[in-house]
Amino acid sequence: MNQRPTQSPKKKPQQEPDGENDMTVSKVLRNALIWVGILVGLVIVALMMSGVQKQEWPLTYNEYYEVVTQGKIQYATVTKTQLNDYEFHGTLREPITIQRDGRAQEVKHFKTKLGVVESSTEAFWRQHGISWTYEDGDSSFWITIIQVLPWILALMALIFISRRMQMGGGGSKNIFSFGKSKAKLVGEGNMQINFGDVAGADEAKEELKEIIDFLKDPNRFTRLGGKIPRGVLLLGPPGTGKTLLARAVAGEAGVPFFSNSGADFVEMFVGVGASRVRDLFEQAKKNSPCIVFIDEIDAVGRHRGAGVGGGHDEREQTLNQLLVEMDGFEQNSGAIIIAATNRPDVLDPALLRPGRFDRQVVVDRPDVTGRLGILKVHTRKVPIAADVNLEIIAKGTPGMSGADLANLVNESALLAARRNSLNVTMFDFENAKDKVLMGVERKSMVMSEKEKETTSYHEIGHALAGKLLLNSDEVHKVTIIPRGRALGVTSYLPNEEMHTVSRDQLETRLVTLLAGRAAEKVVFGQVNTGASNDLERATTIARRMVCEFGMSDIVGPVRYAAHQDEVFLGREISQPRDHSEHTAQSIDAEVRKFVLDAEHTAISLMRDNIELLHSCAKALLEREILDGAELDILISGNVLQPIVKDVAGLRQRIKNANTESAEKEQETDTDSEGLALSPS
Repeated sequence: MNQRPTQSPKKKPQQEPDGENDMTVSKVLRNALIWVGILVGLVIVALMMSGVQKQEWPLTYNEYYEVVTQGKIQYATVTKTQLNDYEFHGTLREPITIQRDGRAQEVKHFKTKLGVVESSTEAFWRQHGISWTYEDGDSSFWITIIQVLPWILALMALIFISRRMQMGGGGSKNIFSFGKSKAKLVGEGNMQINFGDVAGADEAKEELKEIIDFLKDPNRFTRLGGKIPRGVLLLGPPGTGKTLLARAVAGEAGVPFFSNSGADFVEMFVGVGASRVRDLFEQAKKNSPCIVFIDEIDAVGRHRGAGVGGGHDEREQTLNQLLVEMDGFEQNSGAIIIAATNRPDVLDPALLRPGRFDRQVVVDRPDVTGRLGILKVHTRKVPIAADVNLEIIAKGTPGMSGADLANLVNESALLAARRNSLNVTMFDFENAKDKVLMGVERKSMVMSEKEKETTSYHEIGHALAGKLLLNSDEVHKVTIIPRGRALGVTSYLPNEEMHTVSRDQLETRLVTLLAGRAAEKVVFGQVNTGASNDLERATTIARRMVCEFGMSDIVGPVRYAAHQDEVFLGREISQPRDHSEHTAQSIDAEVRKFVLDAEHTAISLMRDNIELLHSCAKALLEREILDGAELDILISGNVLQPIVKDVAGLRQRIKNANTESAEKEQETDTDSEGLALSPS
């Protein structure tokens, strides 16, 4: 295909088991009830205090005598203290203002010490219209209790919250739970994923079946003196199903599964990562046999002392603790570590030695058989039409990972839903594949008739080279509908899954890449900027043929590839060239020779088939899309049948449904002169 995929794979969302959801809901409800109880208790105490306790201001005897003689007291309560004197608690008819500590205070209730209460005192009160009652002074004890009770409740609440934080019950983000592991425990029987949900990784599943057998029957291996691997490292590109494989192992074995991420260990506080590692392994030992899964372990397992400015002390402490815990596991304890990473080159060598990660299981991108199995898994719940051929889709998606294929199936279902279809057709899958690999159709992009004609000849040049050359892949489809940053696309369908490529095949690929530019030069006598992507890819292939594959007769079978060492991994900062200036000139000359020879071959091919080039370009300009079968009809000299009405209507409905999406997802071109655009 003449347009490389640009969309990054998306991870499949994970669903928590029902048991874990129930535990989470009950925990939230319990915490909510506790807090509600505390708040209700504080409100009740506050109401009791407001009903019993009132703010009383102490008055001197002279002030007391003055308010009595002025008749400002409405009623009073007289209490006898333990010293056999009396307290006069009075309530004024209206508030008065007194001076206390240099400030004016408004007083409604007051109290005054009285030495004795005699009959003359009572007559004095009666004379000034005061009604009073006598109360026992012991009631102050209950007032004291009510005053102290809120502080007792507040202290109890503080102790409760502190204990919850220390135990980690309030969540892993509390201040006292930094040292606790963030690993999520999935209980036995709650894992709903098994090996039946994993396709395209048969070799990896075979390697992991031994782990499952050990977890189910460890005596079968230990009775002969065998030692089960303590750790298994899953290696592979993103989206190939490493995490899914680990969950499937736990589901097949029926044991507890601890899930954690490498980034969860390191925090801003020193020593937290090492503490979390210790806590994780302690939990694993308590729940053995179990599986501990650490995703993206390269976040914590990078080379120690790496980088220009030195290592990261906290991360290195965490790594050291992880190394100690893995090596300190008791033999055959029943806890197995499974880790996943897509950067094995940056891991510390001590982490990869036997005794820690004994096995390294490669989970690579699936081949055509694996892609077919993955498509079958993801289309189980998708109603597909009878014309859908998953084998063709699998052949046309080389290099796609499991996440890419899942996204492809999802996009196909969305496209079918936009046009209110009852099932997903093959046309939906083809349209979704083009959208995933090349972008959305840019229906809002207006091309002139001259640009359409130029693009048509360019793409037909690619297609004819693919059809006429022996070592080329089969042409699957050619279109001049703009997608993403491409004005047109020619896609190929490999006849077979290839792992090695010969020199003849690479030279044919160079001719195919330059055939579009050659067609423009033959027909119009000039070239434009549309072939920039073709030239870039052709130059890359030619340079690799010379420098890496030893396919140049002049340079010889010597590898002159550039250094790929990463500076920030502690490797060499400078990258000295491993060949002389004369050799560099020879390499440049050989690269230029490969590209020029391919261009000459492409131009000769276009000139020898000029009539076929014109007829096919005219047909593509009229139809906008030609598949491989229609190209075969044109090459054989026959005329294409008119487009079936149903097919034309289907294409138009899909285009109309995609118009709104294209307007939303349209990206502004960064080069107004078209230098960044490539029709292939």
